[in-house]
Amino acid sequence: MRAAFLAFALVATPVLAQAPANVPSGTYSVDTGHTQVLFTVMHLGISEYTGQFTQPTGSLTLDTAKPDNSKVEVTFPIDKVSTTVPALDAHLKKADFFDAEKFPEGKFVSTKVTVKGTSATIVGNLTLKGVTKPVTLQAKFTGGGPHPMSKKPNVGFTATATVKRSEFGVSYGIPMVSDDVKLVINAAFEQK
Repeated sequence: MRAAFLAFALVATPVLAQAPANVPSGTYSVDTGHTQVLFTVMHLGISEYTGQFTQPTGSLTLDTAKPDNSKVEVTFPIDKVSTTVPALDAHLKKADFFDAEKFPEGKFVSTKVTVKGTSATIVGNLTLKGVTKPVTLQAKFTGGGPHPMSKKPNVGFTATATVKRSEFGVSYGIPMVSDDVKLVINAAFEQK
């Protein structure tokens, strides 16, 4: 969202559905230390396996008066891919998978936000390994208000989508590792 995925991102517009008085319109930055871009695949048809891209960056333009005018963007460094297995992390950075040297960033940029109730549908473009495809995120507001230390307005959301990794040129290991990838972006933003 300046979300993804997750991630992916991506995406923070669900706050508009509740329009809490303590979350004003404005421009927000991703709280890098409290935002996750997660991906989950099915391994050997037996178990789900989750990894993440750490240290994402991005921004949110929040318009509480006209929620559908809000925009979000999330960028995640491919070199910061992390699982529980260091050898797998190293392999994921290679050309077989994400090719971090040639394509150092993934990104989600919203193109349309539709708010309904306490959730939002965020349509946008996901770029991964040099390929850009449309992706639809389903997002929900998770909280908002002044940060207890900085006192600046903060807002959080979770957004999800499922993508086919082969469409982004990441097809190594299919079908032993699923083509379908679940993306989750748990995002925190702080007003600039």
